[in-house]
Order: sequence, then structure tokens, then C-alpha cells
Amino acid sequence: MYELKVITRFAAAHRLTMVGTKCENMHGHNWKIEVVLQGDRLDSAGVLMDFGDVKALLRGIIARLDHQFLNELPMFEGGQPSSERIATFVADQLQQALDVPTVRVSRVSAWESEDACATWVATESSSG
Repeated sequence: MYELKVITRFAAAHRLTMVGTKCENMHGHNWKIEVVLQGDRLDSAGVLMDFGDVKALLRGIIARLDHQFLNELPMFEGGQPSSERIATFVADQLQQALDVPTVRVSRVSAWESEDACATWVATESSSG
């Protein structure tokens, strides 16, 4: 089994109700998104997937979040834009964008600070 890890960043604001007094006010984070891809086989070049290809896919996903008020985005309609939901959104979008059937998203962590993150982890039912 092989894993690739790619890290990207974006800045955005959100507001979380029913979580805690400070979080109920609009506030922003410099988010760090850590993505782990997994697969059993290397391609003919000897890699699981080209890092540049992974980064390009992530750029498109992150562009939809960067410098936004996350509460107003359609992907979070009906649910708060928590770190957990951000990680899930990135994982779902990246899995849909991958065109390598032997590679899957295995984990996505959304870091809202240097010492706090939420991680989405693939299960058998989420791996397609």
C-alpha cells in the first residue's frame, strides 16, 4: 500500500452556532488542508500519482473556499461549515475529480489552527 500526502492552504471566515460563545461570532482562519491518497499500485513511471496532478485538482476545489464567508456557500447549506464538514467537502470533491481508478482519498484533515483539526477518514462504504 502506498500513500501520498499533499498540503494546501486557504483563508476564509465562518460562524458556528450552538458550539461555543466565541465561535458564534463571525471569525476567520488560515486553514491548512492535508490530503492523503492511497493505492496499491504504482504507475509505469513508478509513482502512485503525480504530485502536480493532485495539487492541480486541489487548487480547483480550494478556490471555491478561499476568501469566502463559508456560511453563505451552497455546499454548506443546511449545515454549518465546521472543520469536519470542510474536510468532508474536500474529500468528496477530490474523490470525484480523481481519474485514476486505483487511487482513492483515504484521509483529509482541516486544520483551523496550528493545534486543532478535524479529520475525515475513508471507510469501506465511502471508498466507492
